[in-house]
Amino acid sequence: MKNYIQDIERALYDVRDEDKSIYKSDAGLTEEIIRDISARKKDPAWMLEFRLKSLEVYKKIELPTWGADISELNMDEIVTYVKPNAAQVSDWSQVPAEIKKTFDRLGIPDAEKKSLAGVGAQYDSEVVYHSIQKRLTDLGVVYTDMETALVEHEDIVREYFMTLVPPKDHKFAALHGAVWSGGSFVYVPAGVDVKIPLQSYFRLNAAGAGQFEHTLIIVEPNAKLHFIEGCSAPKYNVTNLHAGCVELFVKEGARLRYSTIENWSRNMMNLNTKRALVERNGLIEWVSGSFGSHVSMLYPCSVLHGEGARAEFTGVTFAGKGQNLDTGAIVVHAAPKTSANINTRTISKSGGAATYRSAVKVTKNAPYAKCSVNCESLMLDDESRSDTLPVMDVEGDEADIGHEAKIGRISEEAIFYLMARGISEEEARAMIVRGFVEPIAKELPLEYAVEMNNLINLELEGQL
Repeated sequence: MKNYIQDIERALYDVRDEDKSIYKSDAGLTEEIIRDISARKKDPAWMLEFRLKSLEVYKKIELPTWGADISELNMDEIVTYVKPNAAQVSDWSQVPAEIKKTFDRLGIPDAEKKSLAGVGAQYDSEVVYHSIQKRLTDLGVVYTDMETALVEHEDIVREYFMTLVPPKDHKFAALHGAVWSGGSFVYVPAGVDVKIPLQSYFRLNAAGAGQFEHTLIIVEPNAKLHFIEGCSAPKYNVTNLHAGCVELFVKEGARLRYSTIENWSRNMMNLNTKRALVERNGLIEWVSGSFGSHVSMLYPCSVLHGEGARAEFTGVTFAGKGQNLDTGAIVVHAAPKTSANINTRTISKSGGAATYRSAVKVTKNAPYAKCSVNCESLMLDDESRSDTLPVMDVEGDEADIGHEAKIGRISEEAIFYLMARGISEEEARAMIVRGFVEPIAKELPLEYAVEMNNLINLELEGQL
C-alpha cells in the first residue's frame, strides 16, 4: 500500500507578482546599507545608533552550531530592504491593483469585513495597508505600523524596543536590530477587552530578499487581546530569509493570545524570534501552526516574571519533502506559583524532518512552579524523521514538572481496520492524521485566518 499524504497544493500562495519595487538595497550587510535604510525611513538619531550597534554585535556573534542546517544562507546574497511601489493607506480601494490582487487571493479583505477589528498588511519591507475600528481607538487602543509608532509614540517604542529580545541574544536578533522594517505596534490600555481579533499579514514577494518586521505589543493591566499573524511567500530558486522579531508585554492580570500561521515557501529560511514577558497573574497563550519554509528555527519564549503568571503553548508542525522544521517552545519560571502547559504535534512525511525542541527553566525564585510538556510526533513513511529534544533545568525543590513524549508511525493495522469498513486507504490515512492534530487544530483561529482552512484540509486530505 502507498504510505503518504499528498503535499499541500501551494498554487494559491506561490503566485508571483511582477517585481515593481521602487527601491532595493544592495545585497549584503554593510554600514552604508544600514545608514541608507535608516535615512530612507527617517529614523530618529537613537534608532540609527541602535541599528549600527546591532550591526557590530552581528559581526561578533557566530552562527548557531545546533538545530537545523542553515549553512546555505549567504547574507552577501540577501537584499535586506525592498520598498514596494505603494504608500500606506487605510482605504483598501487605494492599494495598488497588483498588490491588492495578491491579498484578495489570500482572503485578507474578506477576513477584515467578517471577523477582524483591525488589519495590517505588509508587502516586502513596508506596510501598505492598515485599519482599525473607530470604537477601539475611542477606547484608547493603538494599532499601527512600527514606523508610525516610532513617530507618534516614540517614548513608548524607545522604552520597550528590543529590551525583551536584545541584539546580543543571538546572531539573527542582532541582524534584525540592524535592518528591521515594518511590523505592528499594539497598545491596549488597562482594563480594555478587545473582543474581536486584530490581524497582521506579511507577504514577501521579492526573490532573494529578507523580511524583518518587528511586532511590539503592550497589554496593560487587566486588558485582553487576541492578535493573529499570517505569513506567506511565493517559491523561487534562490534563498529568501525571514528574521522577524516579536516582543509581547503582558502586564498584571492581562491576557494575550498570539496566533501565528506560518506558510512560507520551500525556499525560505524562517529564523524568527518571539518572546513574551508576563507579569503577576497575567496569561500568554501561543497558538502556532508551522506549515512552510525550507528551514525553520522557531521557539516562542514565555518569561513568567510575576507571581501567578501563566503560559499556554499549542503548536502543530508539518514537515514535507525538502523541509527541516526545528520548532518548539521555551518557558522561564522566574516567580512563585507560575504555571505553564506546552502541547505540540509534529508530522513528517516524504523525507521531511520535524524536530520538537523545548527548554523549561525554573529559577530558585520560583517555588511551587508547575509545568506540563506533552509532545507527540507522527511519521507518515519510512524516509521521514522526527526528533524530540526537551530540556528541563530546575533549580529548586518545590516544583512540579512533567514531560511526556510519543513518536510513532501510522499503524497499518488501523488502516486495515478502517478499510475493512468501506473507507478508502487515502481517506483512512487522512482520518488518522486529522485525529492526531485535532487537539491542536481546534485551537487555531480558523474563522479569522482564512488561509488556515485551506492549509489544514489540503495537508491532510491525501489524493493517492
